[in-house]
Amino acid sequence: MLHVLALSFFLQLQPFDILIQHARIVDGSGNPWYNGDIGIRGDSIAAIGRLEGSSAKLTIDARGLTVAPGFIDIHTHARRGIFEDPAAQNYIRQGVTTLIEGNDGSSPLPLAPFFQKLGETHMAPNFGLFVGQGSIRQQVLELENRKATPEEIARMKEIAKRAMKDGALGLSSGLFYVPGNFTPTEEVIEIAKVVASFGGMYISHMRDEASGVLDSVRETIRIGEEGGLPTQVTHHKIIGRENWGRSVETLRLVEEARARGVDATIDAYPYTASSTGTGALFPQWSLAGGQKALLERLSAPEQRTRITAEIVRRIQVDRGGGDPKNIVMANCSFDSSLDGKSLAEITASRGRPVNFDTAAETAIEIQQKGGCAAVFHAINEEDVERILRSPYTMIGSDGEIPQFGRGAPHPRSYGTFARVLARYVRDRKVLTLEDAIRKMSGYPAERLRLLDRGLLRPGMKADIVIFDPAKVQDKADFANPHQYAEGFREVIVNGEVVISGGQLTKARPGRVIRRSAGW
Repeated sequence: MLHVLALSFFLQLQPFDILIQHARIVDGSGNPWYNGDIGIRGDSIAAIGRLEGSSAKLTIDARGLTVAPGFIDIHTHARRGIFEDPAAQNYIRQGVTTLIEGNDGSSPLPLAPFFQKLGETHMAPNFGLFVGQGSIRQQVLELENRKATPEEIARMKEIAKRAMKDGALGLSSGLFYVPGNFTPTEEVIEIAKVVASFGGMYISHMRDEASGVLDSVRETIRIGEEGGLPTQVTHHKIIGRENWGRSVETLRLVEEARARGVDATIDAYPYTASSTGTGALFPQWSLAGGQKALLERLSAPEQRTRITAEIVRRIQVDRGGGDPKNIVMANCSFDSSLDGKSLAEITASRGRPVNFDTAAETAIEIQQKGGCAAVFHAINEEDVERILRSPYTMIGSDGEIPQFGRGAPHPRSYGTFARVLARYVRDRKVLTLEDAIRKMSGYPAERLRLLDRGLLRPGMKADIVIFDPAKVQDKADFANPHQYAEGFREVIVNGEVVISGGQLTKARPGRVIRRSAGW
């Protein structure tokens, strides 16, 4: 024992590369904060405690500030932008040090070349991937709306196996989207079993987040239970006024599943609007076969009538939130003048009275030209708070890396983690600071089995954020989304400072994150 203490004392006397002093440490576990110093050597935390008298190449005085593990965003679409902005400033500037991609059933295939390209890119954040069930299915069946044959399922299982060997963290699905929506539950379970054998998890954008949300949660739980792996309801929300309040029931389903031994969890973002393509207004069957097939269906009067009726329904009681003004274009590649305009405004500009039927016609015209990314205001604040408060919920942005100033994207890409700290911890007191930090760091790290990140402990990788809880603020909003978060003074990734005094440095120490060896 004396030898251990002597070695510890000797190591503390050795110079640190970075010494963070006078810190209020929130360590990512959910435990109460405590005062202390943190010494970093190389890419790892070397010591935590009272380190007075220690020397360092760089000393950071964190007096009056909170020091926490770098945030881990378990749900991003950051491959949209990571090669254009490898610094990922929208994320780094709100303390996010690890981005997880491949969500909603969509991922690169095969993964190895993408990992190689990432490794050759000098990134600021770390970057990991799920393999997408929809991408796997599309590679084998294209966009066909039918059950897979046993031979096709076997091919899909081989693709999933290869992805896990390449380092995927698990399997994602987007059962709302095409071609995921065409997949029977049993087929997903078969792929999930392969992922389970490698220690991966399952994360799902469910089939329905509106009127069918309860059955969708049940399906997500079933896939984890029968597939034999941890299962997660991703970006959990309740869409449509008629469904508001059902988070009481969805959370109870998760609690009941956990009580019988199913490892079921949730992630969520802190906004009352979602964002996806305008194709979300169309019945999935109409999107089978791709854009050409959709145009053919829209040219057939009977099918067009069916499609229009479903779009009207989705504007009324689903993503439209009961009013075409709630659907706002975020990015229209075929006509950037539409960015930031609502479906109601676009309908009126075309000389039509604004109602559900005319808005549906406008949506069809937009989709005929390739569609737009859009923001859908159809979520209730009480459901947001209830889901965030759940002990089984962690934070994920569902964001991307936008080109600064281009389009009118959802502000979640710039503000998710800052907003949790500002609105739901400081202002509304929905969460304690310690619980919020756990939901952003230790919890997702545990979920992803990132064994060396997510907590402030000696030996862990030095992914660290230093911020002022009184000043942290998400500046991005729906009217002006291209605004970086404020209040984050220092951000450290793998022992290198990427934000210093609130300013971006030239350091790009991010690494490719692969499934941990041994699982």
